[in-house]
Amino acid sequence: MGQGPQPQRLQLRAALRLKSGDCVPRSWIYLLNEGSTDLTTEGRPGMRTQLFSSKCPDTIIVQETDRDYQRILLYSRTPHLADDCIEDFRSQAYCLDMEEFLLIPRSQDTCQLQDS
Repeated sequence: MGQGPQPQRLQLRAALRLKSGDCVPRSWIYLLNEGSTDLTTEGRPGMRTQLFSSKCPDTIIVQETDRDYQRILLYSRTPHLADDCIEDFRSQAYCLDMEEFLLIPRSQDTCQLQDS
């Protein structure tokens, strides 16, 4: 994640692995809203995004709220998180009334982000 080419914009770049095993580059532009800690996603005016730090190193918590869903995601640069990190995240999600929890095991290497 880094500052976009214009002020008030954050650009997020990622490489996501599909079920097929292929890696696909993706990018999003988050718009900073003056007077608010919420971010909006360019092209998705109904989505609100909040970023939170985690007590675990190399992780970030993202909460997304759109018209028909709300989710909280834990992203990590570490392939295998410690159990206490997962339990802390699960507790935070539960405090937001999110009782369903999905842990996607990482069975392949991470995708490499290509320079642009």
